Amino acid sequence: MKREQRIDYVEFASRDPAASRRFFEQVFGWTFEDYGPDYTAFDDGGLQGGFFRGTPSTSEAGSALVVLYAERLAPLQATVEAHGGKVVKPVFTFPGGRRFQFIEPGGNELAIWSERDSD
Repeated sequence: MKREQRIDYVEFASRDPAASRRFFEQVFGWTFEDYGPDYTAFDDGGLQGGFFRGTPSTSEAGSALVVLYAERLAPLQATVEAHGGKVVKPVFTFPGGRRFQFIEPGGNELAIWSERDSD
């Protein structure tokens, strides 16, 4: 795959980078490397990025919405909630699939979608 002019790294503001790290490690299995108390870098197996101490925003306020993929939504939603994620838009259908949106403990809003009609 061509790297030129592709998204190569993404950074998120987080009220608590350590809490964001714990959440994404536990829920999604991402790996991390800390660079002090105010920055942690991640690798999700396909994209790298980081969380820096700051004030996150929501999609409603104009922030970009990062959307992850899952084969099955219900089990992943239960895991998100069990690890401190708060669902802000319950599962809804859109052309091509279904998704829900949540806020992780550091304050970032993300979504998870699936092509499946049900779980």
